[in-house]
Amino acid sequence: MAERILSERATVGELAARLRDTLSPRYGGGEAQAMARIIMEESLRLAPVDVALRRDDDVLPESLLRIDGIVARLLRGEPIQYIYGHTQWYGGELKVTPDVLIPRPETAQMIDMVVDEWGDKRDLRVMDLCTGSGCIAVTLARVLPFADVDGVDISERALAVARDNAVLQHVRVDFRLADVLSMTPPPTPSYDIITCNPPYIPDRDAAGMDANVLDYEPHMALFVPDDDPMKFYRPVASYAAKALLPGGMLYVELDPAGADGVARCMRDAGLSDVATLRDFAGCVRFATGRKE
Repeated sequence: MAERILSERATVGELAARLRDTLSPRYGGGEAQAMARIIMEESLRLAPVDVALRRDDDVLPESLLRIDGIVARLLRGEPIQYIYGHTQWYGGELKVTPDVLIPRPETAQMIDMVVDEWGDKRDLRVMDLCTGSGCIAVTLARVLPFADVDGVDISERALAVARDNAVLQHVRVDFRLADVLSMTPPPTPSYDIITCNPPYIPDRDAAGMDANVLDYEPHMALFVPDDDPMKFYRPVASYAAKALLPGGMLYVELDPAGADGVARCMRDAGLSDVATLRDFAGCVRFATGRKE
């Protein structure tokens, strides 16, 4: 039997403190505090105010044993979102599995950009390429009034997660299997908005990435060959130039080091008003282009 990490007896207050102390050396104080809060909420159904009010209550031994196993997985680097199978993102709950990337906070800024430009318009047609968990497609279906949203991905397993997320958030999205590297545009321009968060990290950068990303998240959704960093942006820009309605917009997330190349792909495809934009951390993270 594996050695216990946590004590076999603890009150609610003691458990919260032990979780922070145990996880801090691996994750740092701030992230350990956030993880401890998630564990208390998910495993004991105790919100922070409940932890304070019930700090002297004993935690059941079987609950401590279950949490001990969760802590062991966290110390091995497994993302807490995969452990519990879901995450909160842009005000909604999303299912996540190792078949999809965990939605990043910076990606939520793309939703803000779309809403700022299109939020007062109705009955929009939206396409999300490389949809993965469906986080962008599902959220846009939720926040844009009466939008008709499509999403595509090359992974059937990812699409299964995306479909579950549409059900979870009570929206309708048409998810289908397709390879964005060889997609045929619709016979006539059809979309007001196209979004895409494709694989964009060069293979060479893997060496400097955290183990919890490399060991657990799907590599096919992360990496592109060092000699072809624009592998996805060329076909995405070409598809958008043909599929967008006049005045429609393409929004993509990108590697800051490749921003100029992505902008060039958009211009070469015939899009206008091409711009690169920074995320909240000040890194160039997005590019947009408009169909004339």
